Amino acid sequence: MRSTIEALQWDENVLYILDQRKLPASEVWIRAKNTETVALAIESLAVRGAPVIGIAAAYGVALAGMARNANADRVRGAIARLAKTRPTGFNLFYALKEMEKVLARGGDNMPQRLVKKAIEIHRKDARACLSMAKHGFEVLGEDERVLTYCNTGALATGGIGTALGVIKYGHAHGRIAEVFACETRPVGQGARLTVWECAQSKLPVTLLCDNMVSALMQAGRVTRVFVGADRIARNGDTSNKIGTSMVATIAHAHKIPFHVVAPRTTFDLSLRSGRDIPIEQRNPAEILSAMPGLDRVRGVKVWNPAFDVTPMKYITSFVTDAGVIRPPFEF
Repeated sequence: MRSTIEALQWDENVLYILDQRKLPASEVWIRAKNTETVALAIESLAVRGAPVIGIAAAYGVALAGMARNANADRVRGAIARLAKTRPTGFNLFYALKEMEKVLARGGDNMPQRLVKKAIEIHRKDARACLSMAKHGFEVLGEDERVLTYCNTGALATGGIGTALGVIKYGHAHGRIAEVFACETRPVGQGARLTVWECAQSKLPVTLLCDNMVSALMQAGRVTRVFVGADRIARNGDTSNKIGTSMVATIAHAHKIPFHVVAPRTTFDLSLRSGRDIPIEQRNPAEILSAMPGLDRVRGVKVWNPAFDVTPMKYITSFVTDAGVIRPPFEF
């Protein structure tokens, strides 16, 4: 099973980035020929989703290695620049560490070896997505009606997706009857991206506002929840898009299984718990621009964290590329 949707394309030493800010209205590609273009694409959410951010960053390092007058110091500078783009997702730092290893080994043909490593990271994630989809199928019953949050599909990864990859695979094999996609405010990754991906994949999708989750579950319309992750601590606490913890808490109250789908590259075993996960604060304009005229009201303060942390006690299992992990979650 392969996705017809690609967030990134590497062609003739240029990285093409599908600008996710423009979706679903139009498909626009950013032509990245240097590290700074990649870094700005990550910071501005033109490319987003923990796995694909890591892949994009790897290509960003490769571009630095191919630049005119490139040397080890300049490539290290590119790695440092990319490391500052978004602090929460661990896949970014995993990918940069892998690129640093190539650089540290030295030797000839450095640009080619950096490109090769970036392509390898990309392909490895695609394989991981398919493995997660197959392992996630194991937890599914018949006639499942699943809810998902944010976007965890091909747009967020190098393959068919994490949580949405499981959903696609489950539907293709007759286990999933209906998909509910939360809007995911403030920038609407669920409404703009997940709904679009589901339509592209012919998945039966229903869109709902984030504050409708409890009512939907009270009505008995959800049998299972699948979400992705940006970083998972050693005890199982999981950071994901802001609002995920709310969904997990409500699912727990209604005794609905809540599954986190993530590759092993998302697990940060250096962190003891979710209290240690750095949470990115986004620009207040993302909220103030959501309603016409709100940005002209003086004296309004905005709190805009990009992620929250779901305590491990609300997580039924982790679906990884190595299999399904069930409690206790001390990795």
